[in-house]
Amino acid sequence: MGFRRHGPFQAGDQVQLTDPKNKRHTITLKEDGVFHTHKGAIPHGELIGQPEGSVVRSSGGTQYLAFRHLLQDYTLAMPRGAAVIYPKDASMIVGMADVFPGARVIEAGVGSGALTCFLLRAVGPEGHVTSYERRQEFADVARKNVEKFYGGETDTWRLVVGDLNESIDEIDVDRVVLDMLAPWECVDAAAKALTPGGVICCYVATTTQMSKTVETIRDHGSFTEPHAWETLLRDWHVEGLAVRPDHRMIGHTGFLVTARRMADGVTPPPRRRRPKGTTEEL
Repeated sequence: MGFRRHGPFQAGDQVQLTDPKNKRHTITLKEDGVFHTHKGAIPHGELIGQPEGSVVRSSGGTQYLAFRHLLQDYTLAMPRGAAVIYPKDASMIVGMADVFPGARVIEAGVGSGALTCFLLRAVGPEGHVTSYERRQEFADVARKNVEKFYGGETDTWRLVVGDLNESIDEIDVDRVVLDMLAPWECVDAAAKALTPGGVICCYVATTTQMSKTVETIRDHGSFTEPHAWETLLRDWHVEGLAVRPDHRMIGHTGFLVTARRMADGVTPPPRRRRPKGTTEEL
């Protein structure tokens, strides 16, 4: 993966310029390039050779803070074919599904490639991600976004245009991530591909989808009891003694459902439920 993460800026680097109003612009540095804005121009040569965290001034006198962009910034600003998974959910998928360095991961529903970028970073150079996408136009957008972020093609990623149930050819994978309208249709395919101990993780938008996904995983018989949850993200305003939550927050974006693949031939233990009409624990 050719994207440089540290050191002085060089030609070819993607740089994020932030103005005093926190408006961000991403540019790719060129030896003879010039960044134009209504606040003036900035020759790329003024950035090349400078360390990250430098401040440059446009010809109109506006100061810009220069950094390489973070992955979360890139995914929110990337061109979209389908809606992207927000960084808060992508981070939870990587963390709660325990996507580790060296893991073999299947992703179904590549969308615009945002989650793919997170998964590729998590598996590292020794792992591999295979992404399935039914729609060619979404796959084209995702490929461009992923390759732009990582500086070109990477041998740790394979993009397949086709239906997961019809096209899957992997076995003994560590993680399966389903981001699609009806993930319950792919639970059996995921079970066949996953190694014992592997994790299935589904991202859905509505409670109806969540319910059907949970019940399908539960009834399949190859997984542990599914766990369903959502993440709400709220910033805080901190200025001296004025400490309060921000008025706006990133609320509901989607639900996550995870479960682990059991060994072949093993029946999950029966669930112990609280009896109706009582609060007494069993």
